[in-house]
Amino acid sequence: MAKNEKLSKAAQDRMKNYEVKTVAQNDSKSTRKRDNRVSILVSLTALVVVIGSQYLYFGVGPGAPTPTPTIVESNGTEVPPASVSENREWTGTMTLNKTEMGFTLDGKAAPQAVANFVTLVKKGFYENNSCHRLVLEKIFVLQCGDPKGDGTGGPGYSFGPLENVPSDDIYKAGVIAMARQPNKAYSQGSQFFIVFSPTALPRDAAGGYTVIGRINSGLQGVLAVVQKGVVGDGVSDGKPVSPAVLSKLSVK
Repeated sequence: MAKNEKLSKAAQDRMKNYEVKTVAQNDSKSTRKRDNRVSILVSLTALVVVIGSQYLYFGVGPGAPTPTPTIVESNGTEVPPASVSENREWTGTMTLNKTEMGFTLDGKAAPQAVANFVTLVKKGFYENNSCHRLVLEKIFVLQCGDPKGDGTGGPGYSFGPLENVPSDDIYKAGVIAMARQPNKAYSQGSQFFIVFSPTALPRDAAGGYTVIGRINSGLQGVLAVVQKGVVGDGVSDGKPVSPAVLSKLSVK
């Protein structure tokens, strides 16, 4: 075979080897792309299954949350207007168990909260309502105003803003103040607490607690509940041992 022919054959062999390698590399790239697409598809399918399962459990299944009023930074039309407070002092009585307690409400300092409280009293909302929470350490309050009696109930709406918050964050004995959710100013409803011993309540992100008035007479009715303590051994925050039922509320 001539020298030129040998060179030509060697060049052809190199070209064939190059073509074989190129085809193999392209096949490898195609395989990787196909595998990546399959992996992504499997991951997306798994994600859809997880989301669907969570929706069924938490949205419509046994894990569905109990609906509660949406808390927004404004008052809806169902909230009694602040004008109901008439920007004045109100006097009233409430019976706790068998003790009549006289109180005053400051409609000038807390017009929105007093308007709400007065409206609920006149509707009979608080009649035969049980106070559900007694706190005996560091915080000294009896909390009332929940129609469910477990701390989750209210009038079906929430309102704000916070009003008449003590500048020193000290709530004196006899104070009546509105309860609310942590860090949410517009979460007030029907629940309120009566302070039976001076209590420091530090402010959270929303602020303090709206003071609507004070007990002027009959605070011994609360103290009688306090003396019986809280349900459970060594417990200082919970359901009162003594029934604490409100009745015969009136304002004028």
